[in-house]
Amino acid sequence: MTRNVADIRNIALVGHGSSGKTTLADQILVRTGAVNANPNVDEGTSICDFDDEEKHHKYSIEASITHFEHSGKFFNMIDCPGYPDLIGQTISALRAADTAIVAIDAHAGIKVNTRRVWAEATKAGCGKVIVITKLDTENIDFPHLIDTIKEVFGAGCVPLNVPIGHGHDLKGVASTLKLGGDAAGALIDPASINESLIESIIEVDDELMEKYFEGEVPSDEQLARLMVQAISAGTLTPILCVSTRTNVGVAELLDFLATSALPPTAITRTGTKDGAEVEVVADPAGPLVAQVFKTRIDPFVQKLSYVRVYSGTLKKDATVAATGARKGIKVSQLLSVQANQTHATDAAGPGEIVAIAKSEELHTGSSLGDIRLAALDFPRPMVGLAVTPKSRGDEAKLSTALHKITEEDSTVHVDHDPETKEMVLTGMSELHLTLLRERLKRRDKVEVDTHEPKIPYRETIQGNAEGSYRHKKQSGGSGQFAEVHIRMYPFPEGTAVEDFATKERFPSLKSTHYHEHGNFLWVDSVVGGSIPGNFMPAIEKGFLERLKQGVIAGFPIQNVCAEVHFGKDHPVDSNETAFRIAGSRVFSEVFQKARPTLLEPVVNLHITVPAGNVGDVSSDLSGRRGQMVGMESAGGGMTTVEARAPLSEVSTYARTLSSMTGGQGSYTMEFSHYDIVPPNVQQDILSKVKLREEEE
Repeated sequence: MTRNVADIRNIALVGHGSSGKTTLADQILVRTGAVNANPNVDEGTSICDFDDEEKHHKYSIEASITHFEHSGKFFNMIDCPGYPDLIGQTISALRAADTAIVAIDAHAGIKVNTRRVWAEATKAGCGKVIVITKLDTENIDFPHLIDTIKEVFGAGCVPLNVPIGHGHDLKGVASTLKLGGDAAGALIDPASINESLIESIIEVDDELMEKYFEGEVPSDEQLARLMVQAISAGTLTPILCVSTRTNVGVAELLDFLATSALPPTAITRTGTKDGAEVEVVADPAGPLVAQVFKTRIDPFVQKLSYVRVYSGTLKKDATVAATGARKGIKVSQLLSVQANQTHATDAAGPGEIVAIAKSEELHTGSSLGDIRLAALDFPRPMVGLAVTPKSRGDEAKLSTALHKITEEDSTVHVDHDPETKEMVLTGMSELHLTLLRERLKRRDKVEVDTHEPKIPYRETIQGNAEGSYRHKKQSGGSGQFAEVHIRMYPFPEGTAVEDFATKERFPSLKSTHYHEHGNFLWVDSVVGGSIPGNFMPAIEKGFLERLKQGVIAGFPIQNVCAEVHFGKDHPVDSNETAFRIAGSRVFSEVFQKARPTLLEPVVNLHITVPAGNVGDVSSDLSGRRGQMVGMESAGGGMTTVEARAPLSEVSTYARTLSSMTGGQGSYTMEFSHYDIVPPNVQQDILSKVKLREEEE
């Protein structure tokens, strides 16, 4: 039996770390009778922070799905982690929600992740509500906090109630919409806010707005109806005040959510079917439209795929289409979820959140049904560690464990680097990677050794050179003989083969082969049959082997042209092996004559910091061989700096930026191009390579 769509509310609790989200979620569950417990985050008894790592660290690491009922409405509530390192959990939870409750610590104010989750909630199309928490703390400047919220998030942020006192003197909250109650000691006069609040609510109704300015005050029923529309349209972001320690404001928050949190029908969503865009309507009789927004590997019920249903009805034992699945998947187990507890259910309609158990072909972002929803857009992880199992023989065990982690967390990548021969685990930050290592050890019983991954340098040349090599080996019976003469040239990236391989440059040109991987051009200009044609592929194979192995430091070679123009063979001792070896050796020798150099990867950086830290960032980048290429205001006193720097200089940039900005800075980076390594840096790299080879 599915619920009435109009009675469902899906909310996500988001905000910066330690803003009181999980404690608020726990109190709501207790107050509404959804659970019978006395939860406490610090004591490790939280309902939402049930994972062992969460109990140990005393903060949320995963989004936790819970539900409760209040005033005839059924709520799915998702408590999200508060640290920027774990933003992937928040991004996916907001896709499943219709209303985002942004928690702000009354004393700490707006922090870096407050801004980030606000932007993600806006991107997801959620209605937004601000809840100011921890009003029982001392030294709160409530009016200044409200002014800051308006400055950062817009004038539509208006208090729906204000605290009466704070700290030990906190007595309750006073409504700014329904005046007339006892508001003595309120930190802001409710009457001073009433007019702007009403205007923000009725802004979505031009007719009512006009009547209001003519002196006609809207009724309570009109305001209640328009409140939902105003939140949905973004003209109003209500601010409510709570103290979970004293239970002040929690009842008022629950009543507000029952009347004003957005229903599943409030947000217009679209998907694609047969290449065309279609609107998704929250109709239980409509076509099935659902999406997996979270994956969890549960030790008891194995893989759980958490699904939000947007249209139609998802039924147990039904076979449904899914993106990425070779054929329809059968929903053998459908579960309702209360934190770490699950219960079997038969069906889920629009607005409902359930879990599908043990379906290996479902992944985070998978759409169910014939209408496809947009993929979840996660940030690209950039902080990596090379990982190896501490115990020999645990390679397969580690590989399986890492697969689980990437299933659960879409901001984690695992790459097997064919160049460096390393398994690289990449996450959002050093904290993120530390938490992943803890999970490997606790859940999967795999301990790992880690080190910073090797930088993928390249080798190339800066000048022309030529030379020859004779391979001669005699050891009884038939021997080996091959002689190869070549010329070598720089072949800059982006150069067209037809512009480079001309008769002017190669008068005896016969043929060319272009190898995109490594940007390598092979030229055959052998005349008079000095090398029989059947041996030319073997020479080319020798070249390609050397391209992979490198010459001066063992890094792959790129941006080179090699011309074979002369050689000699022996009627008995010449064979493909001899010419392959001669090709590899002559390539190596001539490469070393052609002013060889190392290339390093350069990345583009987008760094967002408080405006006062821009000078610090600029100075720090200069010391990292980087440069600023531009900057712009990011709002709320933040500035985004566009910069470029070698990857080797910023591979651990997260810790520096955090220290430099007091944890308020954030950045993203992506590959830009390869550039020549300066001589002094190159010498240091070559010395380290030589030392490592000697140790091995």
